[in-house]
Amino acid sequence: VNIIPIIAKADTISKSELHKFKIKIMSELVSNGVQIYQFPTDDEAVAEINSVMNAHLPFAVVGSTEEVKVGNKLVRARQYPWGVVQVENESHCDFVKLREMLIRVNMEDLREQTHTRHYELYRRCKLEEMGFKDTDPDSQPFSLQETYETKRKEFLGELQRKEEEMRQMFVNKVKETEAELKEKERELHEKFEHLKRIHQEEKRKVEEKRRELDEEMNAFNRRKVAVETLQSQSLQATSQQPLKKDKDKK
Repeated sequence: VNIIPIIAKADTISKSELHKFKIKIMSELVSNGVQIYQFPTDDEAVAEINSVMNAHLPFAVVGSTEEVKVGNKLVRARQYPWGVVQVENESHCDFVKLREMLIRVNMEDLREQTHTRHYELYRRCKLEEMGFKDTDPDSQPFSLQETYETKRKEFLGELQRKEEEMRQMFVNKVKETEAELKEKERELHEKFEHLKRIHQEEKRKVEEKRRELDEEMNAFNRRKVAVETLQSQSLQATSQQPLKKDKDKK
């Protein structure tokens, strides 16, 4: 992989500790099989400087956003009570080496290696995961177009199968919904008939009560008329009694 190991905040440890720390990091990378980006030495124009810079890996860097006045000029540095650590001073840290190697000397090689090697390897692995390979099961080479057509047919077949499954699921769902609606309709109809019967029974009872009340009212009215008639006759008889006595006296 295109890894350039660096040590951040390199001003927190001494020079001797930093040297030991660099050796430890590189040994652990090697022991764990981690392949880092090595500056190329096959080009005579940069072979010497790249060999020297490979020996400086990992780069120990210091960063700062502040400018400190050192002598007659302002430099980017970190100010401490015991002194100043300059970002672009090679005796203080490896920031300048990192910038030179990464941006000015090996940028094109890094870009080319990333594109032609690592990305192509990644792309090949992804294509193989999808089933695209350079050889058939008998280790015979075949064209990518054939693989594409095969995968395309497989994909279309899978798509049709999925569509059929979804269509069947939809049909089943519609049937289930229709069955549920019919069941609900049947339940509502039964409930309606039950309520209708209850209503008719209540209506019959009310009509029966009304008929009984009418009969009672008619009977009461007849008794009332009879009583009033008797009272009237009694009053008439009482009023005629004194008149008869007066006639007898005369």
